Order: sequence, then structure tokens, then C-alpha cells
Amino acid sequence: MERLDRITVNPSVCLGQPTIRGMRITVSAILKMLASGSSVQHVLDAYPELEVQDVQQAIKYAAWIVSDQIHMVNA
Repeated sequence: MERLDRITVNPSVCLGQPTIRGMRITVSAILKMLASGSSVQHVLDAYPELEVQDVQQAIKYAAWIVSDQIHMVNA
């Protein structure tokens, strides 16, 4: 797996939620914007401190997190 060096977790920043490069911009905030239909450019416009690679790593981080989730489904 690619190293996610732009994702940081610090208990003193945003209550320990994953953030981008230690800033107070959470991965979840980026993902929620994208999920609601915002474009990557809109996210970058909303958060000028971000770079395209930050948004890409937020998506990769989310994919990595959910890949470890197993849910039993009754058929």
C-alpha cells in the first residue's frame, strides 16, 4: 500500500480525528464534501491550504479504512 504521509492523527488536533498534514481540516470534512457532489476543485477552493494530493490521500485513506470492515449479511 502507498504510504499515506499526508494523513495525520494527533489527539491534540480535532479530538484525534484523521486530518490533513496536521491542519484542522479533517479527512471526514473532505469526504463529506465529495460525497455531497462537490468537485475536487470545489474542495480546493473551500480550503485553499489543501493540495490535490491531500484530497487524493483522503480518498485513499477512506478506501483503506473500509477495506478492513467485515459485516455479516443475513441472506
